[in-house]
Formats: sequence, structure tokens, C-alpha cells
Amino acid sequence: MKTITIEGQLRTESGKKATRQLRSQKLVPGVIYGGKTEINFSAPASSLKNVVYTSEFMLTDIKVDGNTYRCILKDLQFNKVSDLLTHVDFLELVEDKKVIASLPLKYVGTPTGVKAGGKLVTKMKSVKVKTLPKYLKESIDVDISNLELNANIRVEDIVAENMEVMNSPRIPIASVTMTRQLKQEEATAAKAPAAKGAAAAAPAAAKK
Repeated sequence: MKTITIEGQLRTESGKKATRQLRSQKLVPGVIYGGKTEINFSAPASSLKNVVYTSEFMLTDIKVDGNTYRCILKDLQFNKVSDLLTHVDFLELVEDKKVIASLPLKYVGTPTGVKAGGKLVTKMKSVKVKTLPKYLKESIDVDISNLELNANIRVEDIVAENMEVMNSPRIPIASVTMTRQLKQEEATAAKAPAAKGAAAAAPAAAKK
């Protein structure tokens, strides 16, 4: 799995004044929790970009005061006016302690409904799972090869070994819908027999 390393500095002072000073130095305050102790640290805003501004799921090794903490990103705060990152929360991974994480869904295969002229609509990009750190992965594969026209795949259809999917099981995650062209083709096909029947009935009525 992709892992990013961040060099952080131990943060000993708290409060608005200390926070403003950090931000003036283009440093972002953060916290690491979930392990033996809570670690308050700061890191350059530039070093956090690859883990903050991405839809990928990855691990983060944060080095602070001679120690390395293997973590996953849990929460972000942004300035409402400037939209700049103002705080980050990381969860330290503990080997025998289950974590809750959002893992991206990777749709695999071409649906039979798409081959028939339908359009694939993906409704969820990720799901929330509960698992041990060793089972975390970059994404969960979802086979959509057998998805037919006007059919859905739901959360309950996701195969995620050694994981508990936390989302409601009946929520649709992907479907194949009928395109406008296919609707028109079906409507035209339905009208054709009716038109033939009307044409055949006309001469018969004339003979009478």
C-alpha cells in the first residue's frame, strides 16, 4: 500500500497565539491519537498536500521527536475564508486494535447492461469499513460484469474479506440505466408492429 512520510515537529504550546505563529510559518498543527499517548505536532503545509488533496487511501508515517507513528488521516479543518488547511487529525494504527476507515471502491469489468446499450452510473465512491490495520488496502474491488440493464449493485453485494462494511446494506452503489437512444429505439420497435397491424386492417376494412 502507498505510504507517505511526513517530518513533523513536537508541539509544546497550544492556544490561538501559538497556532497563529505556526500558520505564519506555513506550518499546520495536528494531533496523533489512538496509540499509547496523544501526540501534538506541526508539519509543513506542503508536506501534507499529497495525503490531504487526494481521493486515494494511503498510510502515513509521521516522524516526530525521533519516533515514527504509522497513521491514517481521520479529519481535516480548513479556514472558511481562505480555504487554507488549519488542522489535521491522524489515527495511529495499533496492530491488534480495529480501526474505522473509508476505503475507495474500484469497479471492475464491463456490465452486461452497458453492452446492451445502457449507461453505468456509480453512486458511491467509497465505503466505511471496520477492520484490523493489517487488512487495510488501497481499494475494494467490485465486480460489475453481471450488472444488467435497470439493475443495481448494493452495499450488501460488496465482497470485503476480513472487513465489516459499516454502510447500510441496501444502499445502491452502482446501476445501469437506459440511455435516451435506447429508449427511443425501444419505442420505435414497439410502434412498428402496431403500425403493421393498422396497415393490414385498412385493406380488410375497405373490402367490406
